[in-house]
Parts: sequence; structure tokens; C-alpha cells
Amino acid sequence: MPETDSAPRDRSAVRSLLRLWPYVRPVRARLFGAAFVAVVASCLSLVFPFVLKWIVDGPVADGNPGGVWLGAVFLLVLGVVEAVLFGIRRWMVARPLAGVEAGMRADLYRHLQRLPMAFHDRWASGQLLSRGTTDLMTVRMFLAFPLTFLLVNGVTILVGFIILLFQEWSLGLVLLVPVIPMVVLCSLFESKYSGVSRLSQDQVGDLTTVVEESVLGIRIIKGFGRHRSQAVAFRELSLKLRGTELVKARLLAAIWALITILPELAIGAALVLGTVQVADGVLSAGTLVAFLSTALALRWPVESIGFLLAISQDAATAADRYFEVMDAPEETDAGTLASPKAAADLSGTADGLRFEGVAFRYPDAAADSPPVLADITLHIRPGETMAIVGATGSGKTTLTTLVPRLHEVTGGRITLDGADITALPRERLRELVSVAFEEPTLFSATVGENVLMGAAGAGEAELERALDTAQAGFVGELPHGAGTQVGEQGLSLSGGQRQRLALARAVVGEPRFLVLDDPLSALDVHTETLVEAALRRVLARTTALVVAHRPSTVLLADRVALLSEGRITAVGTHHELLRSSDEYAWLMSGAGDGEPVGAADKGDHA
Repeated sequence: MPETDSAPRDRSAVRSLLRLWPYVRPVRARLFGAAFVAVVASCLSLVFPFVLKWIVDGPVADGNPGGVWLGAVFLLVLGVVEAVLFGIRRWMVARPLAGVEAGMRADLYRHLQRLPMAFHDRWASGQLLSRGTTDLMTVRMFLAFPLTFLLVNGVTILVGFIILLFQEWSLGLVLLVPVIPMVVLCSLFESKYSGVSRLSQDQVGDLTTVVEESVLGIRIIKGFGRHRSQAVAFRELSLKLRGTELVKARLLAAIWALITILPELAIGAALVLGTVQVADGVLSAGTLVAFLSTALALRWPVESIGFLLAISQDAATAADRYFEVMDAPEETDAGTLASPKAAADLSGTADGLRFEGVAFRYPDAAADSPPVLADITLHIRPGETMAIVGATGSGKTTLTTLVPRLHEVTGGRITLDGADITALPRERLRELVSVAFEEPTLFSATVGENVLMGAAGAGEAELERALDTAQAGFVGELPHGAGTQVGEQGLSLSGGQRQRLALARAVVGEPRFLVLDDPLSALDVHTETLVEAALRRVLARTTALVVAHRPSTVLLADRVALLSEGRITAVGTHHELLRSSDEYAWLMSGAGDGEPVGAADKGDHA
């Protein structure tokens, strides 16, 4: 992923948190209602000192036990009402905030599906996963507790100090003395904690990436006996995260200690001064008890400031990380075709697939680096199959990703039956163009669901035909046939089985255009022969571009294009190129496996 700046940045936590408002707006009535209930409950605690004042200056001074019991009952009722109100507040926010979190997570997932491949090439999956899980849980926790209590405690402190000044203004001024140093301390704490919080959450993302890669690559780890080195890497990241969390804990402990000590010193000074005033007869004992009770009631709202600021900073950082992804621009569609019917007709002429001066450079490539593809000009006629042959790193896989617009051309254009692919809505383009890549990807679903992803509305007949074309007879031997769950990444199947299912997915919808990236590389010779025979029937009904490394795959094509260092250097039939191109003959001889990598082709190294 891109480098993250874990140092304190020039950003406002308030502005970051305000970006959550569109998600909170639909449930604002419940949140405001819950905040009002919490304010009322909190302010009830400030009534206790008045009851105590009445008890001390009244029944206690008059020796009236009945009055003391009456005051005790009143205090008990106030306590029960306060507890019930706080319970109601919790009930009011639980369901709507769970909905806010779910909505944000759904938006993130939807947005990720619409982001260009260039974005996914740069970002580690663990970083994206942590943003959709731990970061959103942090945001929900903030909305459920700190957001409300920042308001509640602020109102409680304000009302409490007004009461203190009303009870005895001189003692109230004593308690106001720590306000300025506490504001300075909170400002320093916020600036330091912000950077550490960002670093911590980025490290969680890195740790998630390591765990995910270790789980998906468990066969490699076990096969090469690398479990110890992976454990060491995991431990190092864990220790870094532990160290960062300890820094956070020290900062929080320091601010909590200071915010606790300063008010306690002020309360102690007020107690001494108040006791002197009572002894001098200037102040009644009941007033002093009420004053101290009010001050003690304000201890939690004041002491919780550091804790609430810490959670708020964590939430602001989580919101920043969330919106870093949400702010990434989605793939755009020109969408000039007016209707599905118009899209189906395209230009009205069968012109096949054309590359017209196509060039491509990866977005993150150095400005002075050569392009991956340069001046690619090809015409694949309707119903024709063209093979793309080239050494490793020549740009073959990259070329195949340009047709369905997984990457955007940086020069020239590609047309399907005369229509520029950038003028087609992506949804319609990917209905017309079906793809199968060398590295097959299967999902945690049934065999049938994986194959039928290739064609919306396809049924059992299409599924059977596609499996037959891919020579995937092994499906019938699975425990539940096409209804068998293949597991994550299809790791319960062999490489050849996964590749055949990916091929079946590509042909199930009988696409108008077919792009295959070395689709038979994992098959044994016998199975490859059977698949090729069935695949010929499919290729006869479509316009196809096939990346090939072996002569057997090349022979499926009508013509062959030789790609060398990002450029087309020869086009012709297999036999013509064998006679006219030394490089092609060398590649077909099998010696090309040792070719040094030329122009960087990320697709070929995937």
C-alpha cells in the first residue's frame, strides 16, 4: 500500500469526525434523544448535594431521625432514576449505531468493487480488511459512548460549576484555578496521541496482512518449512504493535494522572478554606457538605476527559483511514450507449477486436521508465482466434487486462466491432468480453456458483455444457457434484482442476469476445488434448485473444502475434513465424523459459 504518515499531521480530529455525519444523519433523532436522556441522568447527580445540604442543615441539626430517613429514601429514588435513564440511553443507541457500522462497511465493500485495478495493485489486502473491521468498530464505539459523553460531561461540568459558584463563589474560584493548565495539557496530549494512534492502526493493518498471507500461503510455508521464519516475522510485527500500544498507554496514564491530581489538589484547597469559613461561622456545615458533594460529583466528568479524548483520537484516525479508501476515485464510465439494445448492436458491423496504437504504462511507474506496451496495433477478425506469444515480461498478461478495462490504456484505443471500449459501460463491456487468467481464482462457494459467475441468468444446461468444454468431469466425482463447496481460494482442488473451472466460467455464457491467459498451463498432456478439442468448438463461435506459451496452445489460433519488449514484432500463422522469426522459433523450442525478464510486466509476475 502507499506509505502512511504515522506522524502527527496537520489535520483536525473534529473535521475528521464530522465526515461521519452523512452516516449518522438518518439516526440523529435517536442519538440526540439518547444524549438528552444522558444529560438529564447526569444532572440528576448534581441534585444529590442539595438533598445532603437539606439533611445536614435540617434533620441532622434538629435531631430529627425521620427527616434523615426521608432524605435517604429520596436519594435512593434519585439513584434508581439515574440508573434507569442511563440504561434507556444505552438501549436507544445500540440498534441504530449497529446499523451505521453495517452501512459504512457495506459502502466500503461496494466502493472497493468499483475501484480500478491500479488501486488494488498498490494496497495490501490486510490494510483494507482492517479498515472494514477494527477501524469501523472503533468508530461505532466512539458514536456509542465518547460522542455522547463528551456532550454530557461538558454540560455536567458547566452546570456543576455554576452550582458551585452559586453555593459559595470564593470556593468555586479555587476549583477553577486548574482549568488553564488542564486545557494546555489536553492540547499537548491530543497532538502526541494522534500520531501514535495512526501508527498503531497502520500496524494492525500490517499484522492483518501477514496473517492473511500466512493462511492463504500455508501450503508454501509448510512445503518449504518456513513456519519458523513466518512466526519470527509475525512476532516482530506483534512486538512493534505492542510497543506502540504501550506508548499509547503511557500517554493515557500520564494525562489521566495529571487530570486527576490537579482537581484533587483544588478540592483539597477548597476543603481547607471551607472548613476555616465554617469554623468562623461564615459558611454553614450543610453548604460545605453540598459544595464538596458537588465537586466530588464532577470528578468523573473531569477525570474522564483524557479517556474520552483518547477514544476520540482513535476514532478520528479510524475515520481518516476509512475515508482514505472512500476518497479514492472509482472507475468511470463514459456510457455513451443509450440502452442495452444499443450496446448489443454496438456499431452494427462485425469488425472484431482491434488494438489501434495502444500504449500502457502503470500509474506508479517512474516517469523515465519505458512503457509496458507501446504502439500495439492488431486486428483480430470476427470469429478469429489470435495467439499472443512472447518471453516472460514482454507484456502479454498486461495486454489481456486492457480488453475488459481492468487497466486503462494510456495511449491509443481498443474497439469491439467498431465501438471504443471506453464508450461502453463497464457492466456491458464485461458481458461481451469473458476472461480466464493463468492463475485461477475461485471463491468460497459451490462449484456451480463459481462457474455460473461467468454468465448472469445461466442455468443447469449452460453449466453442464461449460464443464464439458473444460473437461471438468471430475466435478461429478465430488461429494455433492456441482453443489460441492470448493473452500477458500479453491485450495481443496488441484491446480489443474481450478484452472478447468476457471475456463468453464469463461465460456459458460458463450461470450462474443474471449480473452484467455495461458488457460491450459496447469493441465497434463492428455487432459490438455481433450480440452483443446472441446475448446476449438467454442473458439469457432467467438472472437478470441489467447496468451500461449506452448505450441499445442498456439495451434488453437488462426494467427499468432509475437510480442517482444512491449511491441508487436511479427504477425502470421504458426508455420509462417517459425520460418520467418528466429525469436518465435526459439520461444516455441522451449528455450524461452530462460529468457531474462525485459520490460516489467506486473501481470506476468502476479
